[in-house]
Amino acid sequence: MRVGRNRTESDRCEVTDSDLDQAAAVFTTVRPRLFGIAYRMLGSATEAEDVVQETWLRWQTCDRDAVRDPAAFLATTTTRLAINELQSARVRRETYIGPWLPEPVDTSADPYLGAERGEALQLAALLLMEKLTPNERAAYVLREAFDYSYPEIADILRSTDAAVRQLVSRAQKHMAGERRAPASAGAQRELLSKFIAAARSGEMAALEHLFAAGVTSLADGNGRYQVSRRPVVGAVPVARFLAAMSWFWDGVDVRWTSVNGQVCAVLSSGGAVYGLVGITASADGIEQILWMVNPEKLAFSSQ
Repeated sequence: MRVGRNRTESDRCEVTDSDLDQAAAVFTTVRPRLFGIAYRMLGSATEAEDVVQETWLRWQTCDRDAVRDPAAFLATTTTRLAINELQSARVRRETYIGPWLPEPVDTSADPYLGAERGEALQLAALLLMEKLTPNERAAYVLREAFDYSYPEIADILRSTDAAVRQLVSRAQKHMAGERRAPASAGAQRELLSKFIAAARSGEMAALEHLFAAGVTSLADGNGRYQVSRRPVVGAVPVARFLAAMSWFWDGVDVRWTSVNGQVCAVLSSGGAVYGLVGITASADGIEQILWMVNPEKLAFSSQ
C-alpha cells in the first residue's frame, strides 16, 4: 500500500509539472502583448513588468481548466491590474520633482511592442494619455493599438458596448485635439540632428529657426542637479535657455537609437549614459523637446 501511495503522489507531481509547463508556454506566447498593454497604460516599463509578473502569478494559481480563451483571460487580467496600478501611480507622481515623462523603451528589436499597430507608443502620445481617465486610457489602448472589438473591450472593462464607444471617442478627440499632424520620420530625424548641432553651438538664431512658436522643452530628472524643474515654453525662451546651456555639451557624445518608435539621441559623457533627447515635430517645426535624464528611467533605452 505504501509503494502504491508513493507512485500516486509521483504521478500527481508529474501532472502538475506538465500542467505548469503548458501554462508557461501559453503565457510566453502572449507575454509581448501583455507587456505592450501594460506599458501603454502606465508609461513605465518598470511598472509594466510588475503588472505582467503579477498576471503570471495569477495565471499559475487560477483554475485554467475553466478558462476557455487563455489569451483573453490574460489580457483582461493585465488590463485590470494596470488600471489599478495607474490609479496608485498617479498618487505617487504628485510628489515627483519637476516634469514627469514616460519611461523610454528600446523599440529597435520590436517596433510595435506587442501590438497589431504601433499606436499609443510615442513618448508624446503617452504623455497626452496621462490626462485620460484610467478607463478611457484602457479603451483607447485596446482599440487603437491592439484592434480589440468594442464587445471585447466591454467584457474587459465590465462595461457595455455603448459606454466603451463613448470612452474611445472621448479619448480619440482628446488625442487629436492636443497635437498637430506629425512630421514624417525622416523629417523628425533631420530636425533632431539639426537641433543637436544648434544646441551644441549655442546659436540662438539657428535654434529659433527650428522651433514652432509654442515649442515646449520638458526635462525629467526627478530633482537631478542642474536639470530644469519647470517647462520652458516659446521659441525665444527655449532658444535663450539652450544657448545659455551650451557648456552642457562639452565632452558629450551622441548616438542614435530607436525609442518608442522614433529616433532619439542618447547622450553619453565619460563612457556613461547621461540622458536621452527626443522631439515631436509638425510642419511648423519642433513642437516638443523631451529630455530624459532620470537615471532610474534610462535602463530600457540605454542598453
